[in-house]
Amino acid sequence: MTTYPKLWRELLGLSLRRQRAYTVATLAAVVCSVLVVALCALALREAVDAIVRGDTGRAIAAAAVAGIVYALNLVLQDTAGILRVTTNDRLGRLELHPQVHRDLAKTEGLDHLERTDFLDRVSIVRSSTGHITMSMWNAVMALSNALKLLITVLLLGSVSPWLALLLLFAAIPVWCDHRGQGVVRRVEVETAEAYRLHQHLSELAVGASGGKELRVSGSAGQIVDRQAQAWRDAMGPRTRAQFVAAAWKLTGWLVFTAGFVGALALITYRAAHGHGTVGDLVLTVTIAASLRQTVAGTVQSTTATAGSRRVLEPYLWLRRHLRGEADRSTGSERPPARLTDGIVLSDVSYTYPGTDRRALDGVTATLPAGAVIAVVGEYGSGKSTLVKLLGKFYRADSGTITVDGRGLAELDTEAWRARSTAAFQDFGRFRTTFARTVGLGDLPHVDDRERIMRALEETDATRLLASLPDGLDTQLGRELGGVDLSEGQWQRTALARAAMRTDPLLFVLDEPTASLDAPSEQAIFEQQMARARTLGRTTGAVTVIVSHRFSTVTGADKILVLDKGRLVESGSHDELMRLGGRYAELYGLQATAYAD
Repeated sequence: MTTYPKLWRELLGLSLRRQRAYTVATLAAVVCSVLVVALCALALREAVDAIVRGDTGRAIAAAAVAGIVYALNLVLQDTAGILRVTTNDRLGRLELHPQVHRDLAKTEGLDHLERTDFLDRVSIVRSSTGHITMSMWNAVMALSNALKLLITVLLLGSVSPWLALLLLFAAIPVWCDHRGQGVVRRVEVETAEAYRLHQHLSELAVGASGGKELRVSGSAGQIVDRQAQAWRDAMGPRTRAQFVAAAWKLTGWLVFTAGFVGALALITYRAAHGHGTVGDLVLTVTIAASLRQTVAGTVQSTTATAGSRRVLEPYLWLRRHLRGEADRSTGSERPPARLTDGIVLSDVSYTYPGTDRRALDGVTATLPAGAVIAVVGEYGSGKSTLVKLLGKFYRADSGTITVDGRGLAELDTEAWRARSTAAFQDFGRFRTTFARTVGLGDLPHVDDRERIMRALEETDATRLLASLPDGLDTQLGRELGGVDLSEGQWQRTALARAAMRTDPLLFVLDEPTASLDAPSEQAIFEQQMARARTLGRTTGAVTVIVSHRFSTVTGADKILVLDKGRLVESGSHDELMRLGGRYAELYGLQATAYAD
């Protein structure tokens, strides 16, 4: 809990910096609301006592003050709420929400995105930035309501010290609510995975991407049944937890009600025996009448503050995790201007989180500068994992990767990626203009139409451009009022994006033609092989081609054959065919299959 006040100070400081006018107005309204109840009660007591003394002028003045303060209280109740919601909405949506996504995007690796504990917390935080910022305002309101309660009890204590015991009774509902909310928080974390499954199945059931297969297979009903079961698995325990929390709340209020009834009995007894002034009686009744609302506000704000742990704990965990990821990014060296030796992997191993099988197991290989390296193997052999290690998306569990003798881990990640380019198997589909979705391959030149056109020409994508209604300015994405592309067209766009950078040191083609027809695939590989040779001469770039079709990589300088994460063979096509090992076997099987 000690970290919460620090976080709330941070959020309040952010609100004052970025939403100053709204924040100051909200705080002013909250401060005024603390004072008005006491001022109204004191003014009423003074008015009644003045009437008893026969001081008409003082009585009128005090009554006027009481009326003004009461009216101000009514206005402040609505105004403070509106200001608080508006300020929080602006802070959550315009400041914290983008910051969370920036922090997620800045993390250099991808392995955390494959961890369920990380994804559970991300799903909570992404949908709850408004609740996170509201926790700060809930804390402010809890403090202001506690001050209201303290002032109220002090005023009652001025009439009789016994009435101050109401503070103890007022604390019991707060404690009970905390216990109930603790149950709710624990159950929500425990059922987060089931809730994510429900959301995924809900999107799958109504999404266009899987709609065709669901209808052809007739499995829509099964998806709906599984969605309903996931909902029951998530919401059943949550509903029961809410009932438990409600029982705790009821218990607390019953105890407070008993104390409140006793206080009213004491007030009545004192009034009947002539103790205190008539003004004291009016003050007591006025304060007592507002005490229920004050206690309710205190309980509500305190409960909301405590309940915010549901979103604060995942948020704080996420911040610690991302900070730890940033601390691990120690590389600061600049990559060389030109590769002279190449990239060397020495006994490199990697295991995905949550598994016990190594995706790469003791891989040792040399990728010479200027060379075209093909990586082949069956599905699950570790091909894409190797590529991701070279891109610094993962960190090797053991072993080293060096670039011209310098450790890849020691190179500045942003600088290394600025000298890399890639077309991945799971390529991005960016719903923006066609020019921009290609230009994103080299951000400093994202609007350079001349370079974009060269990239399109190098990847034989000019015919695709000609088919678009507005050329380079065509909006992509039917859901955004634009046009949609076929899978092959999206992949060709990704290839053009990879051609935007003209001086990479690492050029990756990870199954770059999986969605293209055979003639287009062969043409693309010939173009990209020619580009790889040009880059090899100019920057010493290492080109890494991952392909499931062996016939397309026969021209590579070196072929790495992976099997179950291990490097079992390496050499040129002719060398591996003469060896008669795993590569020759797979090549022969594929050649026979295509011949048939």
